[in-house]
Amino acid sequence: MSKEILPTITLKKRLIFLFFVISLSMVMLIGRLAWIQLVKAEDLQQEARDQWNRGITVSALRGTIYDRNGRILAGSATAETVVAIPRQVKEPEETARALAPVLEITQERLMEILTQDRHLVYVKRKVDDEIAHQVRTLDLSGIDFAKESKRFYPNENLASHILGFVGIDEGLAGLEFYYENELKGADGRIIYQADARGVQMPQGIQQYLPSTPGLEMVLTLDETIQFIVERELSRALIQYDAESALAIAVNPQTGEVLALAKKPDYDPNRYMDYPDTSWQITPIFATFEPGSTFKLMTLAASIEEGQYNQNEGFFCPGHMTVAGRNIRCWTSSRGGHGSINFLEVVQGSCNPGFITMGQRLGKDAMIKYLHAFGFGSRTGIDLPGEGLGILFTPEQMGPVELATTSFGQGVSVTPIQQVMAVAAMANGGNLLKPYIVKEFRDEFGNVVKRNEPEIIRQVVSPETSEQVKWIMETVVKEGSGLNAYIEGYRIAGKTGTAQKVGDGRYLVGKNIMSFIGFVPADDPEILIIVAVDEPKRGSMWASQIAAPVFRNMMVDILNYMDIPQQMTEEPEIRTVRVPDMTQMTVDEASARVHNEGLILKIVGEGDVIVRQTPTPGAVVPIQTNILVYVGGETLGDSQGVLVPDLRGKTLREAGEILSWMGLKLYPVGTGVAVKQEPDPNSKVPEGSTVTVEFKSSVD
Repeated sequence: MSKEILPTITLKKRLIFLFFVISLSMVMLIGRLAWIQLVKAEDLQQEARDQWNRGITVSALRGTIYDRNGRILAGSATAETVVAIPRQVKEPEETARALAPVLEITQERLMEILTQDRHLVYVKRKVDDEIAHQVRTLDLSGIDFAKESKRFYPNENLASHILGFVGIDEGLAGLEFYYENELKGADGRIIYQADARGVQMPQGIQQYLPSTPGLEMVLTLDETIQFIVERELSRALIQYDAESALAIAVNPQTGEVLALAKKPDYDPNRYMDYPDTSWQITPIFATFEPGSTFKLMTLAASIEEGQYNQNEGFFCPGHMTVAGRNIRCWTSSRGGHGSINFLEVVQGSCNPGFITMGQRLGKDAMIKYLHAFGFGSRTGIDLPGEGLGILFTPEQMGPVELATTSFGQGVSVTPIQQVMAVAAMANGGNLLKPYIVKEFRDEFGNVVKRNEPEIIRQVVSPETSEQVKWIMETVVKEGSGLNAYIEGYRIAGKTGTAQKVGDGRYLVGKNIMSFIGFVPADDPEILIIVAVDEPKRGSMWASQIAAPVFRNMMVDILNYMDIPQQMTEEPEIRTVRVPDMTQMTVDEASARVHNEGLILKIVGEGDVIVRQTPTPGAVVPIQTNILVYVGGETLGDSQGVLVPDLRGKTLREAGEILSWMGLKLYPVGTGVAVKQEPDPNSKVPEGSTVTVEFKSSVD
């Protein structure tokens, strides 16, 4: 009987165990199903959508950049990008062969692109409309198009250093780089349905998710002022055969940048055609010894500290010995300025006089004011790559360093630092933060962010500011800035001539000529700095090069800004008697007319002046061009007339020179001379015609 019972018990146990296993499995399956349905449902649904929904990116339009008056400086247009869906390309070799000549890509490279293990690849981005049309005509399977944004600059080179440029996907220079996040916007997508192999389903639904354009940017820049500034820099580059030239124009009351330019420049539409060094924003990046324009800092600090008396007498022998080192004045060749007062020290830009001011201040006060004016630190302008400059530390500044700093030698500054320091002297004593972006707007025109004038600190008192402005005005009316004078306007300014430094020493014949000034002197609305780097033609004095460039800019800018003349009565024409400069060197002649308001135009090769026109003793209006002829061969001989080098001369000057030499002029174009035929220094018979090509700007 026991043998029959045992199998029955065993069977029951086995059934119970099986039931338990099945029940546990069911519980686990139900739990797993609940986990999938309730916990992971949303994630799995998204994965499923991702598997059958594929997308093509639609690039957002970058925000448009406008000048302060609403004129477009940089805009965006839609461009088509050729894309491929590799799994839909039926015959890669045939497709590559057909696309190669249209897209100008090798078949080998196209094969690599078309056979990638990806659901979508770029073939060629931002193609021209004509190329896109040719690709569409081919009707190739797996080849499609995506919409992207393509940047354009309607004014080509104008303001190129400010605007910068955009690469394939992002800003790479200038404002385009600095404000990338604000300008780029948010991309959209075109979504389509595909099967498990990534092939688009013929009856699938396409969905368009629109992009969000970038913010519109409104600058403080004025397109017209920028054009005037760049035009005159281009002329200066040709006229003086300079390495480069730069200028910055600001509103000294607010810190708004009205123009900022450097020549030569580049076209951001074709930025790859230029060396990357040409992309640098030199007016905020480059550092250089400022020379005499820096004397304004010494002047303002001396007035603020009560160390300046304009009527106090001073004697300049042409040099000053400091700690055993002999430091010269620019008048040393003629024995110095002699007996003058401290107002004349500023008007005549006397180095010994400014050394005396610096010594009275002392190094601690000098360093304090230089830092207060913003030197040795960045201004914070909203552009990339701003330079820092170099000042002596208290430990480095001995008697000689204090002396040279007082007249702008041995220190290094950026043009934008100088502009803002002088702006502080012009606006009542407040150092401002410069800015170039006025506001940002969304696609509906709503202002989402606005920059406002920002005072960093008060450097000098309003009383000091008023005195500095008045003294600077006398520099233009009676001193070295006379060639910047404009009849009817109160103009304040200062010239500066500085030697360039290389390998720890000053480079002979390599100078930077600068002028900084503002108008009107009593209540400034615009301040401009001009610097001409390494001019090779003309008199090597800032009063002869930078001051006239400043004046040429300001005449048109004042007219454009509708700033009324302050002296409305019939002005008396200011005249000057032309000195006899024959047998002088060019440098001696330049020093002779430095404060006279005459502009030397040099003709010929050599250094000693053999003839001049107008003749000595003639009474002419100030700012008259005086043609001086150097080198005896210029006058010609029995073998014929030596053709002069006319490059850089105006049409009137070229005609006057050739007429005086018994030659005729055949002009082509307008502006200043850039080419001539016959070449300079050729011998031609008297009465021959010289063809001269004139241009108003560099290419």
